[in-house]
Amino acid sequence: MLNSMKVGNFIMDKRKSLGFTQQQLADKLNVSFQAVSKWENGTAYPNIEILMDLATILDVSVDEILAGSERNAGDFSYSKAGVDIAYTDTIKKEMSRHLETGDARVLNSMGAFASLYDIHFPALKNPVLVLKSEEPGSKQKLAMEYGYTESICHDMINHLVNDIIVMGAKPLAVLDTIVCGNAEKDTIKTLVKGVSEACKINECSLVGGETSIQPSVVDSGVYVLTSSIAGIVEKSKVIDGSAMEEGDVVLAIASNGLHTNGYSLVRLLMDKMPQIKLDRIDGITFIEQIMKPHTPYYKSVKDLFDRSVIHGMAHITGGGIQGNLCRVIPDGLSACIDLSKINILNIFKYIRHSGSISDEEMLRTFNCGVGLCLVVSERDKALVMKHINQFYPCYEIGQIKKGENKVVFENRMNWL
Repeated sequence: MLNSMKVGNFIMDKRKSLGFTQQQLADKLNVSFQAVSKWENGTAYPNIEILMDLATILDVSVDEILAGSERNAGDFSYSKAGVDIAYTDTIKKEMSRHLETGDARVLNSMGAFASLYDIHFPALKNPVLVLKSEEPGSKQKLAMEYGYTESICHDMINHLVNDIIVMGAKPLAVLDTIVCGNAEKDTIKTLVKGVSEACKINECSLVGGETSIQPSVVDSGVYVLTSSIAGIVEKSKVIDGSAMEEGDVVLAIASNGLHTNGYSLVRLLMDKMPQIKLDRIDGITFIEQIMKPHTPYYKSVKDLFDRSVIHGMAHITGGGIQGNLCRVIPDGLSACIDLSKINILNIFKYIRHSGSISDEEMLRTFNCGVGLCLVVSERDKALVMKHINQFYPCYEIGQIKKGENKVVFENRMNWL
């Protein structure tokens, strides 16, 4: 239990030993000297917003402030190992605001050992859970370097959701994990806020997760993100490609850029030619172009699920069209893609030209402007295109034919 007088005396002794007046300490913390005086006379505590800053100025840990005493130099403690429990507890309180949800299926809140989610779905006769884990890859290194901390969370969740909706699933609940060398409150708060808002956009709930501080494993200032999702779909309505037939058409839904793939190659390009960072493509800088968050597709396709018009769907990530569309094409059929019909985004044209990259490498590494592929019947093509064009550009790029190779490219990309 906290002892306000002990805490106050400890703050006062440390302040004096450092040669600060109450006003000088107050100025460093951007508070009034009356606030410092109240802490020291035991009538108030420093609030959680400035507790870590106070500890840093006094050269102690948050644990030591709240205990009202400095640990002996020879004592072993978690704080001395780089993990301040009291400080992480204040971070958890900040995080809890972003875990608040109006979803009645979320049965408990932050603080429990695990999250409870009600999966009773009376409307579904044979509900199937769809599970997936994802991380934003090397794009997160650039995000931290260039200040896209919140944006990278949208990348991660949008990618995650896109991976389950291709099976016709409705996204339900997300658990996130943040691994870091040291927990900076503002960064953690921004990350959790970003994940929470991305979940809301995708009509699911962030129900919990883990923040793991690993000072001897991860460098200070480095954050590694990952997340997992649970979705649900009626067993009879799972989209798995089995409904595909010869004569079906392949539709492309546009991406907005690189999404979350190809960044190892892009970083190599930036290392070789650092001047490209500020080059402008379509009116914005190269950095702004490549850091656009991954397009979320759920809202554009969800209303088509109950109509049973989608025979197959593929999220175009690492491996490009060929490496992803092949995963849903049944044996004996082939998706013949006319490369000349792909609307290539200018950012990909710029990357290809700057790096003198072959067409084969571009198609294998990037989505080149196609974020999602849908396979539908010729009869339903117009209906599907009209619906999706309300959200994103959607157009025909190929046809399903009989064949042994699941994806076949025809013609050439138009890079002009």
